[in-house]
Amino acid sequence: MGFSTNRGGTQTTLAEINVTPLVDVMLVLLVVFMISAPLMQQGVQVDLPKANATTLSEVPDQITLVVNRSRQILMNGKELPQGTLRARLEAISSAKPNVEVFIQADQSVAYGYIAQVMAEVKRARINRVGLVTEPGDANARI
Repeated sequence: MGFSTNRGGTQTTLAEINVTPLVDVMLVLLVVFMISAPLMQQGVQVDLPKANATTLSEVPDQITLVVNRSRQILMNGKELPQGTLRARLEAISSAKPNVEVFIQADQSVAYGYIAQVMAEVKRARINRVGLVTEPGDANARI
């Protein structure tokens, strides 16, 4: 603790905080999080198609359906047995009427199958359905 002398000759304490150790700790934490963040991402590998569209803000009442190459459907990361999609979606839509469904489908899956999945979502009385894509080349033309 440092002391300084004022004009009256009495000593007072200096109230300065050394921020160098704080900055050092923050930089170490930043490096640790930068290294560990990619390692914490787990999931099913899906090759998403690319499209030029704005990103959507995350909504708490949302369901993510993943359709992988082998046409398995995963709801929020959990595999669904075949034929149970509509029943599960109906139960969710009755509890949360404003629920949104986002479909992440591998681009190698036939369009007809994705259309069937979307139809099942509509039959479950869910009107807010979206397809998830990766950002594509802004200069690409169809």
